[in-house]
Amino acid sequence: MSVAVLGVGMHPWGKWGRSFVSYGVHAARAALADAGVPWTDVDLVVGGETVRNGYAGYVAGATFAQALGWNGARVATSYAACATGAQALDTARARILAGLCEVALVVGADTTPKGFLAPNAGERWDDPDWLRFRLLGMTNPAYFAMYARRRMDLHGATPEDFARVKVKNARHGLANPNARYRKQVSVEDVLVSAVVSDPLHLLDICATSDGAAAVVLTSLDYARRHGSASPVRVAAVSTVTPAFPNTVLDMPMLSTDSAGVVGAPERTFKESIAHAAYEEAGIGPEDVGLAEVYDLSTALELDWMEDLGLCKPGEAEALLRAGDTTIGGRIPVNPSGGLACFGEAVPAQALAQVCEVTWQLRGQAEGRQVEGARVGVTANQGLFGHGSSVVLSV
Repeated sequence: MSVAVLGVGMHPWGKWGRSFVSYGVHAARAALADAGVPWTDVDLVVGGETVRNGYAGYVAGATFAQALGWNGARVATSYAACATGAQALDTARARILAGLCEVALVVGADTTPKGFLAPNAGERWDDPDWLRFRLLGMTNPAYFAMYARRRMDLHGATPEDFARVKVKNARHGLANPNARYRKQVSVEDVLVSAVVSDPLHLLDICATSDGAAAVVLTSLDYARRHGSASPVRVAAVSTVTPAFPNTVLDMPMLSTDSAGVVGAPERTFKESIAHAAYEEAGIGPEDVGLAEVYDLSTALELDWMEDLGLCKPGEAEALLRAGDTTIGGRIPVNPSGGLACFGEAVPAQALAQVCEVTWQLRGQAEGRQVEGARVGVTANQGLFGHGSSVVLSV
């Protein structure tokens, strides 16, 4: 079963110095206008929570509903770090499929601090991300660097490969009016930028940004009644958690047979996120026409290509070098420009990906259009052992 994506909207990413609420309202109104849906028809508002933005962020659903003007809609609020938008989308989708509402507005917005994102106040001794911050002093760039180093050791990736990811995404982002960074760069530009955490340079990692994205979901009946015969549809939302004993995000657990011989590893948790989405949508990675993935660092994009099954482990660099992941290639990755061009506005990120895939499937991504795409997939990693993937189709 699926629901219609009738409208999408964004507030441009940047550092604007205003409340996250103003960004969310801007994106929401853009999505409603895109859908041609009056605010009075919205009967559910789901807000992506922004924990660092105070009380209003903790009750984001009600915050956005109030700012748009009370209309009697029900509200809900979701928090899942970088996977927040997808979980909020799933909440709205579930109520529509259950027949409990017809029109849902999903909004994510953020106002971020300068520099690295830091853990919130309090002690969380069972949270591995809190522990790496507090005990190891390991901010996100150092964490990303460990992924990059592992990729170099396992698959022979080079700093030049990571730089090529940035070059590709920067080129894609040139035509995106919502992107914060719209400037072409070269491999040399990346490699001469400051080393932040070896082997990653400044241009290998994304910034923190202000921004917002919003999506209007409706039942298929509502969409048809309002003149949309073949809307973009949400074919699947995966928000699975690990299954014991494979409880680590990236490392497969080795199994043994009765003789104690180590067998082939099961899929990693990140692979299972995509597998669950494909299974629910009734498709395989070979059906995907484009992907919007979580590129907090250039090396992470290469990992996600393999986690999504777009290529086999160790093959991402070859696809990149061959131009297969650029617009016009076999499987364009991050045609929006990705987080490389946007930066992190945490509760908005997964929704921004849905916006981009929707524009692409409609044929409205001017200047960065992926021709002929009928299925798009997104991927995000959240904190505390979870993540998300959304499949959209026409």
